[in-house]
Amino acid sequence: MRPLSEEEIRASFVNGTPAELEHFELPIEVLVAEWERLDAVAWRDRANRRLGYLVTLIDEEPVGIVLRAAESTMSRHRAAICNLCHTQQPADQVTLFSARRAGPAGAKGDSLGSYLCADLSCQENVRLHAPLAPAEVRDGWQALRRIEGLARRTREFVANVRG
Repeated sequence: MRPLSEEEIRASFVNGTPAELEHFELPIEVLVAEWERLDAVAWRDRANRRLGYLVTLIDEEPVGIVLRAAESTMSRHRAAICNLCHTQQPADQVTLFSARRAGPAGAKGDSLGSYLCADLSCQENVRLHAPLAPAEVRDGWQALRRIEGLARRTREFVANVRG
């Protein structure tokens, strides 16, 4: 992903209300990210934990969406899988997020939902390597497939919200 300025990120959102976009805080972690290692940036709003933001490049242009977290009802004693990064983790670390569709569909109330990592850390999760067992060999292609799969699913989700 190419580096994005704060102005590019703020201008990229396709489904946010003026109030949502006027008051959100862009974390410093996003501005100093290692852009060449990322396919998207995502974060939870520190002032309003029910909101999250996801920005990726589609046709080399930044496209961002505002996400709204559902009230969590999953038991932490079960496992769940994030639909973007396909990371399995305790269910209380996966949250249903919805995104109002952009344009006329969103104005009518249409939205799209998906179960995502509660902290929106998908980019980091696919790049973490599980410890190897004795005599185990790591398949470098497996990590690359996870990263490419996350990038593809993220672009598809954002494009579906954009319409």
